[in-house]
Amino acid sequence: MEAEHQNPRTTSKIIPLALPKGTEKLCELCQRRAQLQCTKCRVTFYCDAEHQQADWIGIHERICQLLVPIRTPTLFSLQRAGRIEIQLKKAELIEICRFVAESKLSEGRHQEALPAAQFCLRCSIDVHGPSTVQLVPAYLLLADANMGMGNLALVAELLSQAEWAVLKSPECGHAVHHRLHRSLGRLHTKTGNLEAALHNFANDIYFASEEYGLDSTVTCSGYFLMADVFAKQGKMPIARSLYSEVAHTWHSHLAKLLKTHIKNVQKNPNLLMEPSFDKAQHVEVDGMLRTILEFEQNDSRKDSAQIALVAHCLAMLWFLGGDALKAMGFGRTALQASQLIPNLDLTESIQGLLQLVQTDPHPRSD
Repeated sequence: MEAEHQNPRTTSKIIPLALPKGTEKLCELCQRRAQLQCTKCRVTFYCDAEHQQADWIGIHERICQLLVPIRTPTLFSLQRAGRIEIQLKKAELIEICRFVAESKLSEGRHQEALPAAQFCLRCSIDVHGPSTVQLVPAYLLLADANMGMGNLALVAELLSQAEWAVLKSPECGHAVHHRLHRSLGRLHTKTGNLEAALHNFANDIYFASEEYGLDSTVTCSGYFLMADVFAKQGKMPIARSLYSEVAHTWHSHLAKLLKTHIKNVQKNPNLLMEPSFDKAQHVEVDGMLRTILEFEQNDSRKDSAQIALVAHCLAMLWFLGGDALKAMGFGRTALQASQLIPNLDLTESIQGLLQLVQTDPHPRSD
């Protein structure tokens, strides 16, 4: 266990006689009868030390004291103004849990993401009521965590509940539809139902393009997932075409971000670089582009122009992310590939980036 998660003794045994008559405390994670109490907030309970530790690492360390006013009844909390304030505090907790769960999922820490995703769903139900469309993001978070752990039957159940909530809400926005279809597509890919996966990814792309635009990076992630399915089916020309679409979209986006950075540095040489992506976005984009680069490098056609384009994307991504070493490595890969094609327009941009990596005095924001 990482040192940062090692917590001191933060639980004590529940004394049944100290509880109001007829009161039974339930475990925060599994809802079984609790035996332990968090000694820091005294409003959270666990069946055993294992669940206490899992919750502490997953989310409780972050929200421990925030739970006290929500779970401690007062005369004010029973009044209308008090109830409104509690709802606002719960809405804040939903956002914190969503952020924590997404961050852990982006790092592949699916089991650690479970407590935050579970609490996000429970708090969303408290705020918005059962079976409402506002619960869909929490259902999808919980489904993603369980998908990473291989609990596909539970994932199917969670996505079914999300789908039902969406079907009951005709006014539901395109963004929610796109996220639901993306999760359904991933589930069908995992279970091997590739035709169903393609159908859902097609819907994902449609709704994402309606919400964000056809050329957006959000939409192109749907193209990437669809390309993966076609690759599994052995339909390499289609996969190659879709991967190319993803690479060109990201190259355009990253080139604009790099141009903005260069302009800002020219105006203020002492300006520290602001992160262009949060951690979850960076991990996702890096994974997509590496997959495409490997696909192109292993392809018998060896499209040097495409290899140069994708490697240039990765070089820009890592430069903007503050890692000059990785930016240099991918930049050199891009340059080697570009030099195999006479007069390739991209070569000059790649050389410019390599020079920038070597001379930029402030590649990091931290």
